[in-house]
Amino acid sequence: MPEMNGFDAISKEDKERLALTGIQTDSLEGRAGSFLLVNDHVLHAGSNAEGVEVMMIDKALEKYSWLSEYCWKIVPKDKDQYTQYVADHPQRGYVIIARKGAKTTFPLQSCMFLQGDSIQAVHNIVIAEEGAEVHLIAGCASSFATKEGAHYGINEIYVGKNAKVTSTMIHTWGEQIEVFPRTASVVEEGGTFISNYVCMKPTKMVQMYPTAYLRGKGAVARFSGVIVAGPGSHIDSGSRAVLEAPETSAELITRAITNGGTIISRGAIIAHVPQTKGHIECRGLILKDGIMHAIPEIDGRVTDVELSHEAAVGKIARDEIEYLMARGLSEEEATATIIRGFLDVRIEGLPDALQKQIDDAIDSADHGF
Repeated sequence: MPEMNGFDAISKEDKERLALTGIQTDSLEGRAGSFLLVNDHVLHAGSNAEGVEVMMIDKALEKYSWLSEYCWKIVPKDKDQYTQYVADHPQRGYVIIARKGAKTTFPLQSCMFLQGDSIQAVHNIVIAEEGAEVHLIAGCASSFATKEGAHYGINEIYVGKNAKVTSTMIHTWGEQIEVFPRTASVVEEGGTFISNYVCMKPTKMVQMYPTAYLRGKGAVARFSGVIVAGPGSHIDSGSRAVLEAPETSAELITRAITNGGTIISRGAIIAHVPQTKGHIECRGLILKDGIMHAIPEIDGRVTDVELSHEAAVGKIARDEIEYLMARGLSEEEATATIIRGFLDVRIEGLPDALQKQIDDAIDSADHGF
């Protein structure tokens, strides 16, 4: 059983916190590879999957001169102040390369861990070559002892012809942490990109709007988000898909609950060419006074496109609670059951290990309802 070098520096309490994000800290059993970044120090990087490399970004850029063609290409350095900050500092983060036809039986895991009141600046690149298939669990968290801090994360993802990349990001930040991911992906002919985002714990600020560019015929993108915002949390998140080739399709689904915080849920699909399809769905619950703002946007620019959206914000229906109470549940149990069902997002084709991490994250937050 491979050992997880680097995790010895993390306390037992923080290891338990990382477990909530889907990160294994004791061994690589059930994982195809692992990456651990604590603040700006890489403590572990490696893969045991044939045809898949996991490297520190600075080492990868030194090893492969061609990698510069994938660096800062779909997320520009000057996009905003956060991307510029990352660009102006030494490169920290990982490069994952899945060679042509390589397929991982188990998911890779990456952990971005923040200790101390500081800014963590990260730049990651994922490349899946033709026919490759990789699954990534990205666990992002801060230490129990960390009161304030920020995470700036740049992610550039390239999905080759007939390749598939599944990324599940689970956030477990502290109540005063500010998080600014900047993510973009390019999907070539016949490729599939699946992105799942789970944020169930109080966080001061999350601002993210990942974009998928579907540039090859038949390319597919699916985004799923599960978000809970407690008092003091401001979460401005969403996703965007740009359909640039025939027979491309995108689906953007969000389930959101405010427990007193602010949620801005954005979704956009832009169709540049005919024979394209897209759908946006956002459903929100307001459990306590908070703000739930859904902004779906569809933009068709040619004939022969099928784009749709639906958004709904409401509360738990009293008759649903009473129905469950009549079958023996207490009011608290009935409410928790309804909420758990509301957040239960099943993603077609998602590996069991990744679906379990989403389910576990939702289960761990049940007591907060």
